[in-house]
Amino acid sequence: MIPKPCYAIGDGDMRVPETEAKGEMKRADESVRLIIADDHPLFRGALREAVSGLFEEVEIAEAGSFDDVARLLERGGEVDLILLDLTMPGVRGFSGLMYLRAQYPSVPIVVVSANDDPGVIRRCMDFGALGFIPKTLGIEAMRGAISRVFEGGVWTPPDVDLGAGSDAETADLLTRLTSLTPQQVRVLMMLSEGLLNKQIAYELSVSEATVKAHVSAILQKLGVESRTQAVIAASKIELGQWPQTVSAAH
Repeated sequence: MIPKPCYAIGDGDMRVPETEAKGEMKRADESVRLIIADDHPLFRGALREAVSGLFEEVEIAEAGSFDDVARLLERGGEVDLILLDLTMPGVRGFSGLMYLRAQYPSVPIVVVSANDDPGVIRRCMDFGALGFIPKTLGIEAMRGAISRVFEGGVWTPPDVDLGAGSDAETADLLTRLTSLTPQQVRVLMMLSEGLLNKQIAYELSVSEATVKAHVSAILQKLGVESRTQAVIAASKIELGQWPQTVSAAH
């Protein structure tokens, strides 16, 4: 489940002002702060080795779950890059990426994943990642990829055609999903888990009326008529990684 922020969330969403992330990436000779988010300690170590060789001064925080990522970001302070695994405790599919891009739009993210399916890579880029690094890459290749992002570019495996694009229906749904606020992303995740409105209200420390308002906004943004249809729509984007066990209760 997407973690509950440490600060109180009322009826509105707290959102970080959006900036042009690409234009503000730091040079390799400047002090940088990164978060390595992966639930495998050995691979976090490999990423740490790759990153440490790039910068003269670097602060690296490690996160083994999505809750850990959220706590690190909520402490405040500038984060120059998040190296994010798609699959770790607390998230499924692209939900973690969706949430981070909505809640922290100015923080650059590079996805690092064992799933290097071209469709998955294109989805990550569609949802705002600045790069995609397969876990099969060697240390030097990882350094090159991360350097490319810090130079203001994007990096994906050279054999992946990012221009292949989605069909019109999927492209429209992607656009609709990226319009969700951070709170709405959380509510959609909880809907996918079959939680009732009162359970979602408890998890988010808001009223049931607020949850109903969020659900209505989600349905409107996704162009569907029921919460079940909303979860099914999201499952299409998540390439089957979202469960469709949703309660029909409103």
